[in-house]
Amino acid sequence: MLRLVVKRDKPIGASNWLTVVSPSEPDGTELLLEPAGHPTARVYQQALYADDIPLTALMVDDPEKEYARLKALGVDFKVEPEPKGAANVAVLDDTCGNYIMHFQPETRPVRAGRPGCDPKQAPTVSRRAA
Repeated sequence: MLRLVVKRDKPIGASNWLTVVSPSEPDGTELLLEPAGHPTARVYQQALYADDIPLTALMVDDPEKEYARLKALGVDFKVEPEPKGAANVAVLDDTCGNYIMHFQPETRPVRAGRPGCDPKQAPTVSRRAA
């Protein structure tokens, strides 16, 4: 659904070294998918999810368009596209216990001191009433 393709899938013991890439940039950045079998990894994953914190973020050209495409495929979103600081973001639930943020940075230059540009203030997911 995210349109990523497998680049490497190599067995390493009980797991695999599995990376994915954008089909439009097969020699571009590889995203490593880590197994969550280690007890500490599971605790970390569950804590992020419980606190509504995305595990990772993927830059997209148009969060609203990607939201509409994925929503039509049945993807559940925790946050619909909205401005957050210096980006437009949406957050989806990957059904594996992770939130994944889609973001599009603002096109204007980021200036120090501008609201939302403090690197210590990463965007977070707002809790919604159930």
